[in-house]
Amino acid sequence: MLSICRGCQTEFHHATMPAASVCPACGSAALISHAELPSLTIAHLDCDSFYASVEKRDNPELMDKPVLVGGQKRGVVMAACYVAREFGVHSAMPMFKALRACPDAVVVKPDMAKYGRIGRDIREMMRTVTPLVEPISIDEAFLDMTGTERLHGGSPARTLAGLVEEIEKRHGITVSIGLSHNKFLAKLSSGLNKPHGFTVIGRAETVTFLAGQPVSRIWGVGKVLQRKLERDGITMIGQLQQMSPEDLTHRYGEIGSRIARLAQGSDTRKVVPGSSRKSLSSETTFADDISDPERLSRILWRQAEKVSAGVKKENIGGRTVTLKLKTARFAIRTRSRTLPHPTQLADAIYAAAAPMLSKETDGTAFRLLGIGLSEFAPQEDCDPIDLADPDSQRRKKAEGALDDLRARFGSDVIGKGRRLET
Repeated sequence: MLSICRGCQTEFHHATMPAASVCPACGSAALISHAELPSLTIAHLDCDSFYASVEKRDNPELMDKPVLVGGQKRGVVMAACYVAREFGVHSAMPMFKALRACPDAVVVKPDMAKYGRIGRDIREMMRTVTPLVEPISIDEAFLDMTGTERLHGGSPARTLAGLVEEIEKRHGITVSIGLSHNKFLAKLSSGLNKPHGFTVIGRAETVTFLAGQPVSRIWGVGKVLQRKLERDGITMIGQLQQMSPEDLTHRYGEIGSRIARLAQGSDTRKVVPGSSRKSLSSETTFADDISDPERLSRILWRQAEKVSAGVKKENIGGRTVTLKLKTARFAIRTRSRTLPHPTQLADAIYAAAAPMLSKETDGTAFRLLGIGLSEFAPQEDCDPIDLADPDSQRRKKAEGALDDLRARFGSDVIGKGRRLET
């Protein structure tokens, strides 16, 4: 059994169980112990309540108070410190609801420039331990530590413990680490013991561990799919493990095949270094307000094509499609839909946004229309075969053929019928 001290990063082996309770070098009880520790190399690093932690660091008077970062009463919560979370407050909650639940909370206006500077520096610190850093957002990333043992003179877990300590010393915020043998389990484990957690899931206990977790722990199982699973009597991952991939695919389409794999702890995605882009969008502000549904629909299609071209260029795709509208009186409406799997296709982006637009075109005049894509994933995870939609691969091939023609002869050489003005 290998143990690592989080305080002094001493590594030591012991042959008996249970594992040692304190570090033999410094006496600290903050130990990481696991039989598979030397062979686990995929990590997920997540800053704890990042925005709120930075604000508490910069204003010590807030340290023991419930702190919310975000807009005032008409805004939303961008971050809630752990004191506020004890009152049931969470990010994305409307601020008026958060203040109703926690009336003593201190609301701090976000300073995105400051958070950006700190996030970029933390990312550069990650890259000092491995070049394989895949940012997910400003404050979290995957790291592939394969092959770093010789470079850093210790196991990946020891190097990560040292990295976390350096981040905390330099920036005065805590960080949680999840370490496992794939991305799904690394991200899941990083959220289990926050704040300042370091959680390990090895290969041997993967299936047993997952069996006792709710289906909501599966990455990509949102509220809609969760409700659908609950209606079918499925609430725990262990129940999914007892079902065949064919059955789950038949019931839920391609997402059923995906959750069948993840329920067994199987995730073959690689850590792909890249940018931390959170969304890609296209917006149009009109010279004159538009209320005509057909005109708005044609503009939406062109925007979907632009977003599609953008993500294809970056070799990524997204799962969440967001529609943005601004009325003639400057009121902003946003509507979102999360897809079962990431997409790069203009056809799929438009198909998700068009029904949302249709619900809003009730005669209201709009001065702006936009469409965005977020929750990105690597290209290889995008637009898989979906047995629930047999025609999807034909549309995918057709769009690929159009992309090839545009690459050869220019972007305006050909387009689908809905793209053309009437």
